[in-house]
Amino acid sequence: MFSSQAGGRPRTWEARPSEHKKWVEVFRACDEDNKGYLSREDFKVAVVMLFGYKPSKIEADSVMSSVDPNTSGIQLKEFLDIVRKKKEAQLYRNEVRHIFTAFDRHYRGYLTLEDFKKAFKQVAPKLSERIILEVFRGIFSS
Repeated sequence: MFSSQAGGRPRTWEARPSEHKKWVEVFRACDEDNKGYLSREDFKVAVVMLFGYKPSKIEADSVMSSVDPNTSGIQLKEFLDIVRKKKEAQLYRNEVRHIFTAFDRHYRGYLTLEDFKKAFKQVAPKLSERIILEVFRGIFSS
């Protein structure tokens, strides 16, 4: 289940058993020669298979530097954790995009204070205009 905290990132997200199984299958398919780990190139192929894009050099460097230095690559447990975090981040971005789109009623790609006020009047009609203004300023001044 995916749930959010007010004003924050998602707390937890659990993969369905079918998703978890798919991740393990992708790991095994990309683990050439059954070494028990994914090399940098194996990892890139796995990301393409699961997320549909080739990770950048910076992303691959970041992942490879985060794994246990006593191993030759990304172990299954580490891979599953990386994929879970990527999926969680993807869901969070989608949730933010969905909320933004709901607020951007004129499809301009940005929000005005009036857009913000109208949205809040629909979802929280008793919220004072002062608080709405503070929230707007807090979000867009960061």
